[in-house]
Amino acid sequence: MGLYHLNKIFEPNSIAVIGASETQGSIGRVLMANLTQNGYAGRVIPINPGYSQVAGITAYPSLSEADQAADLAVIATPISTVPGIVRECVEAGVSGAVIISAGGKETGKKGEDLEQEIGHEAKKGGLRIIGPNCMGFIRPDRNLNASFTAHMPPKGNTAFISQSGAICSAMLDLSLKENMGFRYFISIGSMLDVDFGDLIDYLGNDSQVTSILLYIESLTEIKKFMSAAREVSRVKPIVVLKAGRSEAGARAAASHTGALAGEDQVYEAAFRRAGLARVLTLEDFFDCAELLAKQSPPSGRHLVVVTNAGGPGVMAADALTEYGLKLSPLSDDTLSALNDTLPPHWSHGNPIDILGDATPERYARVTEVCFEAEEIDGMLLIVNPQAMTDPADVARALGQDLKRKSYPVFTVIMGGREVEEARQILNHKGVPTYDTPERAVRAFSVMYDYARNLNLLQEIPSRFPQEVEEDEDQVRQLVRKALDQKDGRKEFLSEVESKQLLAAYGIPVNPTVAAGSEEEAQQVAENMGYPLVMKILSPDISHKTEADGIRTDLKNQQDIVEAYQQVTAAAREYDAGAEIQGVSLQPMIQDANVELLIGAKQDPNFGPVVLFGMGGIFAEVLGDRNIGLPPLNRTLARRLMEPTKAYTLLTGYRNMPKADLDYFELLLVCLSHILVDFPEIAELDMNPVMVKNGRPVAVDARVMIQRTRTQPPHHLIIRPYPEQYESEEAPVEGESIFIRPIKPEDAPMLVDLFENLSAKSRYHRFFSPLKSLSSDLLIRLTQIDYDRHIALVALSRNQEEERMLGVARVIIGPDRDDAEFSVAVGDPWQGKGVGMKLLERVLDAGRDYGVQTVYGIVLAENRNMLNLGRELGFQVSQGEEAGSFHLSIRL
Repeated sequence: MGLYHLNKIFEPNSIAVIGASETQGSIGRVLMANLTQNGYAGRVIPINPGYSQVAGITAYPSLSEADQAADLAVIATPISTVPGIVRECVEAGVSGAVIISAGGKETGKKGEDLEQEIGHEAKKGGLRIIGPNCMGFIRPDRNLNASFTAHMPPKGNTAFISQSGAICSAMLDLSLKENMGFRYFISIGSMLDVDFGDLIDYLGNDSQVTSILLYIESLTEIKKFMSAAREVSRVKPIVVLKAGRSEAGARAAASHTGALAGEDQVYEAAFRRAGLARVLTLEDFFDCAELLAKQSPPSGRHLVVVTNAGGPGVMAADALTEYGLKLSPLSDDTLSALNDTLPPHWSHGNPIDILGDATPERYARVTEVCFEAEEIDGMLLIVNPQAMTDPADVARALGQDLKRKSYPVFTVIMGGREVEEARQILNHKGVPTYDTPERAVRAFSVMYDYARNLNLLQEIPSRFPQEVEEDEDQVRQLVRKALDQKDGRKEFLSEVESKQLLAAYGIPVNPTVAAGSEEEAQQVAENMGYPLVMKILSPDISHKTEADGIRTDLKNQQDIVEAYQQVTAAAREYDAGAEIQGVSLQPMIQDANVELLIGAKQDPNFGPVVLFGMGGIFAEVLGDRNIGLPPLNRTLARRLMEPTKAYTLLTGYRNMPKADLDYFELLLVCLSHILVDFPEIAELDMNPVMVKNGRPVAVDARVMIQRTRTQPPHHLIIRPYPEQYESEEAPVEGESIFIRPIKPEDAPMLVDLFENLSAKSRYHRFFSPLKSLSSDLLIRLTQIDYDRHIALVALSRNQEEERMLGVARVIIGPDRDDAEFSVAVGDPWQGKGVGMKLLERVLDAGRDYGVQTVYGIVLAENRNMLNLGRELGFQVSQGEEAGSFHLSIRL
């Protein structure tokens, strides 16, 4: 019901304005004016005790006394009155409310209590709420302005959601100046109920929305946000500006990883993994908003620059290099066509300098040549006012042609007042305009990053690659032993235990032995051989170097005795209360090429995160790191390493040998498996991981354990591929049947299944005479987020190639209590038990996910599905639409 009620908010038939005061300057008065002046005059119900007329319309003292029902209530009264008003809305059957009123949790405990009371009243009737403390929303395509801002942006296909009213006002003003169109313009406020995840879900189902912009100050229901973003960003670019980049949480961390994996870095990793494009400044946010509103994202990073001045072209080239983009190489055919078009002294390369005397006709001919070049992914057109070049004439000559091209085309009109006419012409024709080459390239870069991040969504990490043996029982024993400590604090494993944990999952470690006394240390040394490294062994000393607790290059018994005495004395001086358990000894690795830091920590919002970067005692100073979210596979592990300077060294630098990157990928995947299996791991450090002869080995390790009630995989923000739902089924008419969760690579098989459905079967599944699966729909059906969408396919394995016989899915609602099911089985397999097996398995999965009720709408003529539902125990009742039935089953 969540999306249904949001539909009632954004597409209401009637609107009650509660607090519709005639007081000059009041918010209610502005709301009434906005609604009645934009075509809603006959559908607005003013509710305002004490006033008989509001804007010439009879006002009612309460909803119960109004002569018509309302779908949406816009509330602009003191927040102390809102709980009672919400109760009245529920009693009147209102579906949704926008609460403009401020004074909620942002004011402290009293306001927080009021919000809780409002939420409690709303839940009694399933009332969905936007706000409080918001400006409202605007739907330009419906001429609906349910906000207290007086202006309406142009119509378009971009959706804008902001927690900040000030950012809303600024974006609205910019949209009017730059002719940027919007389909939704939403001020979300303090998110008592409807949050970013809900709105992303809703907007993802609106085919007219082509892109989404988010201004975020804080997130609630982060797992819901990530799940919605991962599903919708596959088909619509989402750009986010996250404010409040704080490092306060990192200062209390106990490990290198904790200190380096700050809050903002984790958000960055999460946005990247969700396929979002992130910007860091308001300027970039507004620039991307304009680009999204007017152009599609690029398919690659190769840009052609067309300019009538050399300097700006060089500036554009420098900016491209800074952002990791490329000047497109020009093919022989393109160069030949440009030679035929341009004067002899043109630049003969990219940037294409068409010279200072360029006319509008020359610009037009060059852009036509570039549009024919397959090697180009985007075009930056720079116009500098010169004696022979009137920017306004160029804009008039090119405007409409620039917008029609398949790849992004954006312009830089350099100058001030004298070029304003050119900007206005291009803005009116829907072509993005920027003041400088750097700003234009930054906007293109963000859009390219979005396209690249989409590739991450294709990666479905399998839980068990079987590349190494994993001893889960040994790790569980180590964890249980640590948690059996009675002091109730977080427990550190010793270095020896930490390395045992890592080795149990196939991570290469330097062999380490503990010694509790000087004599035992001597014996261990004799057994291990020399040279050795000795480290203090204490659960209370995190950073051994700071405690002067490490001695290296120990070559004989005398060195061992002296080192033992020195490190234990230094440790007591460093922390007189520290528990000294002795020392650890390990072989000394000499002449390592690189020292790395590889670690993990539990983030309070996003669960476990993985860190990779330069290690050693200066890890914090160097600050070279990147962060990723488990689960990882080899591709995701490589992407985690690539942005770091450490990765550059590993790929071979000067006389440093190239490392075998397969080993590093595998190490990160093994670490990911540990984190997936054990939510008890609070922090984990491998520092340093030394690289010698191209292979890594962890020479120091430290693991912190804490109690948790969360069971895997519920501690993960991204659910791994659910292999537990793979099953071999009994043959059907001689065909071996294999059921498993759907994967992105199943798209061709799903198309084949659809094409083998009769027109009747297609109508039964999609409720429309669908003739083909659009690329967007195919993506949404195959590239799913396993946390909210369970889709199982039945495959036949009797052929040389697998065939998809059918698919069943349940899509879990925002509250995670209800889920909607659907089933499609190829016509040759209908009535033979395939649909029943799929639906049984998908219901079992829904039960595992904690879903309480599964429901679906079935057309009355679909007798096979109705019979199958009854056979499996579904309750069948008349649907809301004529000719349909509502099926539901309690799990």
